[in-house]
Amino acid sequence: MQLATLGALSTLLSGCGLRPSPPQHVAALSPTAPPTSAPTATRTATHTSTATATATATQTATATATSTPTPTGTATPTATATATPIDTPSPTPTPTETPTLAPDPELELMLGQMLLVGFRGLAVDDQHPIVADLRDRHLGGVVLFDRDGPARSATRNVESPEQLAALTGALQGAASTPLLIAVDQEGGKVMRLSPRHGFAASPSHEELGAQGDAAAVTAAAAAMAQTLAQAGINLNLAPVVDVNANPDNPVIARYGRSFGADPALVSRLAAAFIQAHHEQGVLCCPKHFPGHGSSTADSHHGLADVSESWTEQELQPYRDLIQAGLADCIMTAHVFNARLDPVFPATLSPAIIDGLLRRELGYDGVVISDDMQMGAIRRYYGYEDAVLAAVNAGVDILAISNNVTFEEDIVSRTVEILRRAVAQGRISRGRIEQSYARIQRLKASLPTPNRAP
Repeated sequence: MQLATLGALSTLLSGCGLRPSPPQHVAALSPTAPPTSAPTATRTATHTSTATATATATQTATATATSTPTPTGTATPTATATATPIDTPSPTPTPTETPTLAPDPELELMLGQMLLVGFRGLAVDDQHPIVADLRDRHLGGVVLFDRDGPARSATRNVESPEQLAALTGALQGAASTPLLIAVDQEGGKVMRLSPRHGFAASPSHEELGAQGDAAAVTAAAAAMAQTLAQAGINLNLAPVVDVNANPDNPVIARYGRSFGADPALVSRLAAAFIQAHHEQGVLCCPKHFPGHGSSTADSHHGLADVSESWTEQELQPYRDLIQAGLADCIMTAHVFNARLDPVFPATLSPAIIDGLLRRELGYDGVVISDDMQMGAIRRYYGYEDAVLAAVNAGVDILAISNNVTFEEDIVSRTVEILRRAVAQGRISRGRIEQSYARIQRLKASLPTPNRAP
């Protein structure tokens, strides 16, 4: 998602209120007919079964599940789309009388499990809105932040090791099923649990990559994972497996988030990072698929077009981690790549998620979106359209940081969007069942959670 310590500025920059029309090569989603099957992309790049994989890592300082740092004192990066924006505004749904849907407890349970959402508070009780979401709407996961972007506050969910352990214990105690509690803890500049709150510092991916020593990665990641486990966090939205293809990348290279420019090195060190977490009972989420390392723009603020810069080498880390059984879940990137899908960005692309990731790379685990509030999605697609397109594309868990804008009712609103889509035939119930089954398999691998009495 986003970078932790620089989150407030990221929110200010990305929350500028601009809503440009989509570039010509980016599809505008119809509110009445979201794509249930995007056209299959015709790749201009040669793709072979032996293509190596490269990972992508985008995170935003204020976004959810993954955060990307936003440089202070610099202008908001602009997208590198080559097409000229058109003047047609994004379609606005016409208000109509909405019929009440009959209760469907089984469907509502499955839909709640498909959300990973940010919230406010250092502590929760029975009256806290997030507890209502856990008990009444079956929320499947939360993502924690140290800073609150919309409130421009240096405090959100993290204050001290003791406070954080109490918070996560209370959250697990309120959940009827094991809860995913996630954080962006990459190391270096992207750490939600930082020394200012009493947690140990950790080297960045770049620093570890410069050493090129898997043993050093294992030691650093083991200490990090132990900290997470003691705090009650069971999912690290890391490592970043983006290949450092562009040394001037404003969101990956600039913040030392890549292990290096050699895909084989990225694979080797990412594997050591994940294995060290597994030893402590913490899951990992490699990101950002299919690769963000070559971009010249930051998808936290707008469209990042990697059509001319991306290479198939960026798939190697994903391919290697999948084959090694180390991809607990995989996070998508909000990047546009016409060579993989000439219509949709990766998070909304059936060609990239269902086609490339699942069919070609053979991955059948959980796919998590990057923050659905990030500029690359928010500025070009309405929230409802983007949610439906992402699920139809193959996303299993929608990450919603609630830290670019804050909506207390975002869980109930999103569940209702998905319920109506199923009732209207815009998403099949079978598609929801697929995601639910994958999520439950993932949760079955979690250790028994610590629950507050």
